[in-house]
Amino acid sequence: MRKVISVVVPVYNEEAGIRDFLMQQLIPVLDELKYGAEVILVNDGSGDKTVEKIRECVGGKKDIKLISFARNFGKEIALTAGLQHAKGDAVIMIDADGQHPVEMIPKMVEKWENGAQIVTAVRDENTTKHKMGSRIYYAMMRMFGNKNIVVGAMDFRLVDRDVMDEFNKMTERNRLTRGLIDWLGVPQEYIKVHTKNRMNGKPTYSAKRLMALTVDGLVSSSRTPLLIFGYIGLFITVVSLILGLFILIQQYIMGDPLGLDWSGAVAMSVFVSFLVGLVLISQAITAIYISQIHVEAKGRPLYVVDKRKSFGLDDER
Repeated sequence: MRKVISVVVPVYNEEAGIRDFLMQQLIPVLDELKYGAEVILVNDGSGDKTVEKIRECVGGKKDIKLISFARNFGKEIALTAGLQHAKGDAVIMIDADGQHPVEMIPKMVEKWENGAQIVTAVRDENTTKHKMGSRIYYAMMRMFGNKNIVVGAMDFRLVDRDVMDEFNKMTERNRLTRGLIDWLGVPQEYIKVHTKNRMNGKPTYSAKRLMALTVDGLVSSSRTPLLIFGYIGLFITVVSLILGLFILIQQYIMGDPLGLDWSGAVAMSVFVSFLVGLVLISQAITAIYISQIHVEAKGRPLYVVDKRKSFGLDDER
């Protein structure tokens, strides 16, 4: 049986460029492959005419599917929905804004043919150095999360079916797709790519959303933010004990031979204020983890599909 390549494309307010991306970039590249192909578009609650534009340009093609969310659930959930519906022997994730170079897809497929189970695109230095938000994200992840994360690694990647089946078993709601795939521990191969400018429209990933993504990635992949404040608390406790004994001995037992003239009330106020601040910070970190537990415990579905706007799905009625 002929093998199939699935391509998952999350879209959000991409009415200006979705036609060009599909008809002029993605589909011509897929047509050149020797494999069958299916394209799974996931509309993440777009507020513009993205769905209408998709219907206009793809018509009734059976190899193009649309999963349309009832509201915005976020890019990571959109990727998850597409991956869960993908049936190909390999799955490629790619953004719809034209920044990921579709011409690299044949190279990804070639590496997959040679045995690679995960092929990840990595921004070259010329594009990475201009992404300050990305640099901060990778620095945070390497410091507190995955120390083996490759700087510049993107969601643009190919994943083998066997790996995809394991990924689809994961049930986290606050998720970072690339982090979960990395967690599986399957060896990856990398290709350097030069990202492009957006074809049309404005970027939808704000600094606030990038920060939320970083927090979710850290909390879901590492306990370090929790443990680090335990170590700091232990350090502060030891230092405070030693300093307190020093003040007690030199000020009250030895009669202040160094002439420091410590005020007991001032010293106590400084220590208490500092420790209270530390406690508040550590509580905030703990609260983040508790909130994640709260979300997971609810057991709500990851997303809700609007079947009136979707098409090509096996479970549509």
